[in-house]
Amino acid sequence: MSVKTIFQRSDISAPALINPTDTTEKIKGFPKICVSTFSDNIIRKYASLKHVEQIAELYTANGSMPVYKIRYKDTDIAFFQSRVGAPACVVSFEEVVAMGAERFVLFGSCGVLDDEKVKGKIIIPVSAVRDEGTSYHYAAPSPEIEADEKCVNVLENVLKDLGCPYVKGKTWTTDGIYRETLPMLQERKEQGCLAVEMECASMLAVSQYRKIPFIQFLYGADNLGDDTWEIRDLMQYGMNGAEKYMALAFECGLALM
Repeated sequence: MSVKTIFQRSDISAPALINPTDTTEKIKGFPKICVSTFSDNIIRKYASLKHVEQIAELYTANGSMPVYKIRYKDTDIAFFQSRVGAPACVVSFEEVVAMGAERFVLFGSCGVLDDEKVKGKIIIPVSAVRDEGTSYHYAAPSPEIEADEKCVNVLENVLKDLGCPYVKGKTWTTDGIYRETLPMLQERKEQGCLAVEMECASMLAVSQYRKIPFIQFLYGADNLGDDTWEIRDLMQYGMNGAEKYMALAFECGLALM
């Protein structure tokens, strides 16, 4: 008997056996806005600020991940560190939504595929190539997934208001960071991808499935646009622009309300 994989199934409407609300309790007073990034350095920096408090924890076999609350412009905002990689990132999203989050903003670094267009700019993903697996559990198979136009417009307007240079374009979401071959990189560049990362397609899929307004923005780290890899400030993990990125994320969260 031929068994279909998730990549071949167009019907994803069947109910799940385990749901986020089965493992995660709703928290009274949990902020409606939640912000997340992958950088441990950035999260530690903001968690150490006065008047920031821990309000929850996310648990995995890797250990617990604190969820914090900060007051920003008279609004409570939750924030936490997302784990790298689509499956872990999506699980954390599912669980903070079960806790009570209603708007979600995610940001992180990416590999640059078109340095000329991207250099010195925030990247607004308008679509993502689905070269990972998690998104196929939340959206029917397709080569790409589109970002919600309203959320893209919110991010663009915030960037304009703050005077931040930006570029809109396609990103490539992959599961195999060490299998980004030169032929594949060239193919994705020819498709119009500006960047490569590991979560965007899956996060677009889960947020649309759960009907949660979602914004993601990227900033360039290493350069994969030439034949030789340039590490650049990849190992800084966002600290060079920590205040700018978090402030931008907080502003996006407020703009989603």
